[in-house]
Amino acid sequence: MKRREFLGGAAGCGCAPALAQNALGRDAFSGAGSKIKITNLKVFGVSLTPDSDRPYVFVKLETDAGVVGWGEGTLEGKAGAVTACVNDFREFVIGSDPMQVEHHWQSMYVHSFYRAGPVMGSAISGIDQALWDIRGKVLGLPVYQLLGGPFDPRGVRGYYHAGARTREELERLRGVAVQQGVSCFKSGIPGYYEWIETHRNIDRAVKAMQLLREGLGPDIDVAIDFHAKTSPAVASILVKEVEPLNLLFVEEPCPPENVKAMARIARRSTTPIATGERLVAAYGCQALIEMGVVDILQTDINHVGGITALWKVGACAEASGISMAPHACEGPIGGIATLHVDAAMPNFLVQEICSGVEPAMKEKVWEEWLGFPAMRMVNGRFPLPAKPGLGFDLSEAALQKYPFGGTRPMARVFHGDGSVAAW
Repeated sequence: MKRREFLGGAAGCGCAPALAQNALGRDAFSGAGSKIKITNLKVFGVSLTPDSDRPYVFVKLETDAGVVGWGEGTLEGKAGAVTACVNDFREFVIGSDPMQVEHHWQSMYVHSFYRAGPVMGSAISGIDQALWDIRGKVLGLPVYQLLGGPFDPRGVRGYYHAGARTREELERLRGVAVQQGVSCFKSGIPGYYEWIETHRNIDRAVKAMQLLREGLGPDIDVAIDFHAKTSPAVASILVKEVEPLNLLFVEEPCPPENVKAMARIARRSTTPIATGERLVAAYGCQALIEMGVVDILQTDINHVGGITALWKVGACAEASGISMAPHACEGPIGGIATLHVDAAMPNFLVQEICSGVEPAMKEKVWEEWLGFPAMRMVNGRFPLPAKPGLGFDLSEAALQKYPFGGTRPMARVFHGDGSVAAW
C-alpha cells in the first residue's frame, strides 16, 4: 500500500496509524533509560477549609525502586476536573521509566490531540513535578542542580503581598520588611472597572497606588496587579498616570489572551508590563514573546505544564530579553518546585508567594506537613532545598486531616447593572 493511500485510509476510518498504538513508546526506549518503572499514580484533593475555592491537588508517583515523587496541579475553581484529568493520564505513565521526563510531557500533551487548556495543563504539571522529584532522588541531586543552578546560593529573591491600606499600616509594614530583609511587595487596585471608567474611579486607583509607594518608601520595590480588571482603554490611562512611581511592574493590565491590546498598553508607558499566570505551555507565551509585548512573564508551575514547561518558557523569554517572575498562589509543592527552576534561570527576577509578612494558617499547616517553614523568606530570599529531588518528605497520613471538600467556584462579581465584572 502506498503511503498516501495508507494515511488516507486511516483518516477515513477516524483511527490512528498502527504504529501510534504504543502510547508510551516503550519499545523505542527498551535499550535506553533506567530500569526503574512507575508502579502507581495517586491523586489527592486536600481542602484546608471546607469552602476553599482552591483545594490542593497533589500527585504522587510510586516506583518499583521504592522512590516516590510528589507534584502539584492545583487549579482554582476546578479541583475535581484536574483530579479526573490526572487519572486520565494513568496509562501514560504506569509501567514507564520515570527518568524520561521530556518524553512523558510530550506524550501527555501531544497524544491528547486537543491542545491543553488550564485543566489539562494543571494535570500535566502535577505529574511532571512528580517525575522531576523522582529523577532528582534517583540521581541524588536537587532539581535545581539538574537544571544547571543555582545562580545564587543565598536563595531566590521573593515578594509578599501587601495587605496594608492606610498610611500608618504601610509604615508599620515597611518597618517589618526592613527587619526581615524583604525588598519587594505587590498589591492591587481597588474596585472593579467598566470598559470606559469615570474620572472618580480612575482617580481612586491612582491615589491608592501613590499611597502604597509613599507608605513603603523608595527603597522597597512595589508591583501592582491590575488582575485584568481593566479594559485596554482604562489600563492605558492608569499606566501613564503611575509612571512617576517607578513601579517594578504592572501586572495583567488587560486579559492576557488579548495580545494586541496588551501591546497597545505597553507602547504608552515606560513602566514594565508583566503577565502570564493564566497561560499554558511555552506555546501559550509564543505571541507575547515574539511580539515583544511584555517585559516580564509570570507563568505558574501548577498550570503551565510543570517544571519542564516553566523551564522552556524561561529559556524562550531569556532569548528575547524578557525576565521571569513566576506566579505561585496555590500549595507548597508547586511553590517549592518553582524555586528550583528560579534558581537555574539566568533571567529570573523575583518570585511571588500569595502570603503576607506574617505566617497565616496555611503556612503553619505546610510546616506541619513538611517539617520546615515552606515558602517563608529569610533575609528576603526563599532558601533552596538541599535534599535530592524537590527536597522534602510528605506522608499521605499528614493530608488526611484535611479531606477534600469538593470543588468550589472562584469569586463571581458583577457591576451595578448586573453585567459580569473581572476580578
